[in-house]
Amino acid sequence: MQWYVVRAISGQENKIKNYIEMEIQHNNLQDYLGQILVPTEKVYQIRNGKKVSKERNYFPGYIMVEAVLDGEMVHTIKNVTGVIGFLGETKGGDPVPLRENEVKRMLGKMDELSEIPEQINIPYVIGESVKVIDGPFSGFSGTIEKVNEEKRKLEVMVKIFGRKTPLELSYMQVEKES
Repeated sequence: MQWYVVRAISGQENKIKNYIEMEIQHNNLQDYLGQILVPTEKVYQIRNGKKVSKERNYFPGYIMVEAVLDGEMVHTIKNVTGVIGFLGETKGGDPVPLRENEVKRMLGKMDELSEIPEQINIPYVIGESVKVIDGPFSGFSGTIEKVNEEKRKLEVMVKIFGRKTPLELSYMQVEKES
């Protein structure tokens, strides 16, 4: 068995993976199929003051398939709804397998991604307007002056009694103004 890359409609990789598995079972071709992978990474974002984990496709629009592509197998996979074709197809229509070093790098990268400690996307940028939702200055609005990613803190310039005052707040104490 060798690894191939199937091009699929972006955003529907998991659905298409399930379609491929169902089609393979329906046609009794399980012996020719190893595994199907949709490379994903875990990303953490802060939404409404809460930390939310989300799976994001690492290679959007691509599905990795380990298979023996003999006879019906190529046509079965190509005819699945949402599949665009194989990556690197030759003019004769034969899919080109991934090289050994590419497979090791891809599988190694996937293992790496599953072990990566929490990664938080910084949802705030300098100059953005935010509203304080926690602490003694709750309800005040201000503008972000500095973003400290390591400490997960923001320096927000807030107008208090007509004077601009800098406040150091955590990401959880503010929300974006709409």
